[in-house]
Amino acid sequence: MSNRTFTMIKPDAVKAGNIGNILQMINEAGFRIVAMKYLQISKQQAEKFYEVHAARPFYGELTEFMSSGPIVAAILEKENAVADFRKLIGATNPAQAEEGTIRKKYAASVGENAVHGSDSDENAAIEGNFYFSVLERF
Repeated sequence: MSNRTFTMIKPDAVKAGNIGNILQMINEAGFRIVAMKYLQISKQQAEKFYEVHAARPFYGELTEFMSSGPIVAAILEKENAVADFRKLIGATNPAQAEEGTIRKKYAASVGENAVHGSDSDENAAIEGNFYFSVLERF
């Protein structure tokens, strides 16, 4: 089991001015930020990042949305990082997310759900490597 996970604060949460609030929740939950950057990805980069979902009906909408504005990408560290972070962010649908989770507080909808969180240790490594070189991790 890895002690690292990957997250992105999505364009909707960035546009709404919730970067600081979300980072505060991450810090208060005991995660250490190992790497972080503020950037805007292209449609092609979003397609590459989400290629695992290419056959799904929401793929085009997802990649369009993710390239529509700036994001904050980060690698987080904590024991049991993937599972603990998935619990912190809450259900994909904010209407079903538990009280006190990031998505319950800051997500607008299933499509604009404020944050991404890796769903496995393997994907956390792949996703972190997509955005960060070894030299960008501390």
